[in-house]
Amino acid sequence: MIKQLTVNTSEQGLHEFTDDVQAVVRAAGIEEGLCTLFVRHTSASLLIQENADPSAKRDLERWLSRLVPEHDALYTHQNEGPDDMPAHIKSALTATSLSIPVSEGRLALGTWQGIFLWEHRSSGARREIVVHVSG
Repeated sequence: MIKQLTVNTSEQGLHEFTDDVQAVVRAAGIEEGLCTLFVRHTSASLLIQENADPSAKRDLERWLSRLVPEHDALYTHQNEGPDDMPAHIKSALTATSLSIPVSEGRLALGTWQGIFLWEHRSSGARREIVVHVSG
């Protein structure tokens, strides 16, 4: 089963959409298999991360922004503003696809794990994620 999800973001940062993916897995009706996700953009990425303590999310966002700052004099690709090239670099350093086992009809995530879209553009965007469930 292949389904496209849309995640609308309004700002940079981690946006959880675990429940949306779990709904796709439920609709697929499989007990065991694999769920693969792919984000169809070059300035956003996917991440499995802690979803219990918001400080973990904030620390990750701050760390990556410090690692890849805006307004670096080395950037020549700035067609869409000062966050354009940093967004591409952040996407290259993180993941654009994820694979998660399905067990007993559910994503086999750990207790504190969630699935996040990592928006790297300042103003956010409408992001498409392709979800493929097989089993």
